[in-house]
Amino acid sequence: MAALRLGSLPPPTLTGITVTKKCERFNGRFKVVGDGGGNNGFPPFLPKEIEKIKDPFARNLARRIKRLPVQIGCSESYIMSSCVQPLAQTDANPVALLHCFDSSCLEWRRAYPLLEESGLEAWALDILGWGFSDLGRLPPCNVASKRYHFYQLWKSYIKRPMVLVGPSLGAAVAIDFAVNYPEAVEKLVLINPSVYAEGTGNLAKLPKVVAYAGVSLLKTFPLRLYANLLAFDGIPLSKSLDWTNVGRLHCHMPWWKDATVNFMVSGGYNVVSKIKQVKQKTLIICGENDKIVSNQLAMRLRFELPNASMQRLPDCGHLCHVDKPRNVVKLIVDFARAK
Repeated sequence: MAALRLGSLPPPTLTGITVTKKCERFNGRFKVVGDGGGNNGFPPFLPKEIEKIKDPFARNLARRIKRLPVQIGCSESYIMSSCVQPLAQTDANPVALLHCFDSSCLEWRRAYPLLEESGLEAWALDILGWGFSDLGRLPPCNVASKRYHFYQLWKSYIKRPMVLVGPSLGAAVAIDFAVNYPEAVEKLVLINPSVYAEGTGNLAKLPKVVAYAGVSLLKTFPLRLYANLLAFDGIPLSKSLDWTNVGRLHCHMPWWKDATVNFMVSGGYNVVSKIKQVKQKTLIICGENDKIVSNQLAMRLRFELPNASMQRLPDCGHLCHVDKPRNVVKLIVDFARAK
């Protein structure tokens, strides 16, 4: 794996109440500064388009996004990795929240405060190649790199078996990780899981120039708005417009296009052969009005996983954790605390 030589900085440890400091490069090394932020308290590394977003939940969670150094190679190779870090450690095992394909931790803007209110220790994580990490010197963004980066983050900061939550393609990320690092995962929660696609298929064979053209289209507002209208069931147009801006905010990161093409041509996630290897107890949450992933596929997964149960949410589309956050959080909390 290509290394990012950003200078040496030992990862901090989460013990009790945690104050995370921002780390900035200064003369080739790290300069650690206290908490602060850009305009309106937003971290300075977020795209300036954050100011256009009206959703108060998104704005509040964006203010809490941090970058933590995650070692990816030799002792001096780190990626400054974006996430929302819990304020305190609890006795119970933590919950780690992944996100959908080409998205960010801001997906959890409505559910994250409710998880904190419930008393759970929750981490909202950006998968390598998406979100708001510092990838100015681009590492590989294939499946193996995403998995290893996540493991190093877990090993450095979380350190205990997680209840790992994966929506849509995040479910494939969760299954891949749980099979490869079973010691890191206590239970799985899969929300409208997209796990039966055989990677990126023929897209992996596209010439680079065509791949870049396709990725440029993926960023466009009309396409993202259309996907947003499919993902949610009956929300007002004004909210859909704003949520589209939330969903594409990470696309304004300067490395986003290169990282997305890198993932596309690498072949993507193909976890079909790993499903029956999952040993962890699993909860599948299924929105009954999902227009993106068929409920039949969720049912198939329910029977193919060795130890799974399923809960259906009526009047709910693809992104249940945004659409019906209280329902989803109750299911996660009850499942996480069950023996």
